[in-house]
Amino acid sequence: MNASAASHDASSASSKVPEIVLGFWIIKILATTLGEIGGDAVTMSMNLGYLVGTLIFAAVFIAFVFAQIRSPQFNPWLYWGTIIASTTVGTTLADFVDRSLGIGYTGGSALLLMLLLGSLFLWYRTTGAISVASVRDARSEWFYWLTITFSQTLGTALGDWVADTRGMGYTGGMLIFGGLLALILVLYLTTKINRTALFWAAFVLTRPLGAVVGDFLDKPVASGGLALSRYTGSLVLLVAIVVLILVLPQRPARQPH
Repeated sequence: MNASAASHDASSASSKVPEIVLGFWIIKILATTLGEIGGDAVTMSMNLGYLVGTLIFAAVFIAFVFAQIRSPQFNPWLYWGTIIASTTVGTTLADFVDRSLGIGYTGGSALLLMLLLGSLFLWYRTTGAISVASVRDARSEWFYWLTITFSQTLGTALGDWVADTRGMGYTGGMLIFGGLLALILVLYLTTKINRTALFWAAFVLTRPLGAVVGDFLDKPVASGGLALSRYTGSLVLLVAIVVLILVLPQRPARQPH
C-alpha cells in the first residue's frame, strides 16, 4: 500500500458519519417521519405543549451529541440515535416557533432558512469545508450537528407551510417534496453540480417529506390524515429503523458529499 492510499484509509476510518448511499436516505426518511409522529405524541397526545416538548427533546439531543463527539470512531447506533433526537426536537421547535411565537409557517420557514445558511457559512469560514467526509474532529462535528438541527427544524416548517399555508394538503406535500428529491437524484446522476450542495439540499428536503408523511399518518381524517395512533406509529417506525441498521451496511463516509 502506498502512502497516498494509507492516508486515504486513515482519513476514511476517522470519519464520524456514515457513507451516503441509498440505505442512508431510506433510514433518514423513516427517522424524520418518526421525529414528526414522536414529537406530536409528546406535545399533543400527552398535552405537554411545544415548549416543554422542545426542552425534553433538546436535552436528549444534546446528550446524544456529546456521546457522538466523544466516540472515537463511527458508531451507527449513536449516529442514528442523534439523528432521531435532532428530527424530534426539530419538530417541536418548529411548532413552537411557528405557532407559540405566532410568526406563522411562512415567517418560521424564512427565519430557519437564514439560520441554516448562517450555520453553513460559519462552518465553511471556520473549517474550510462543509462536506460529510470532513467531519472528523470535534469542531466540525459541532457545526455538523448544529446545521442538521436547523435543517430538521426548517424541514418541519416547510412541510407545514406547503401542506397548510399553501393548501396543498399532506398528499400534495408528499408529491412535491418527493418530486424535488427525484429532481436532485437526476441532477446527481446527469450533471456535475457540486455534490456537497446537492447533499444538503436533499438532506433538508427529506425532512419536510417525513413531516408530511407523519402528519398524513397521525392527523384526524377530517384534516386529511389517517388518524393512526402516534404511539403505535412511533414504535413501528423505530423497529423498522433498528432492523435496517442491522441489515444494511453501515460504513463511515469515504468521500465528500
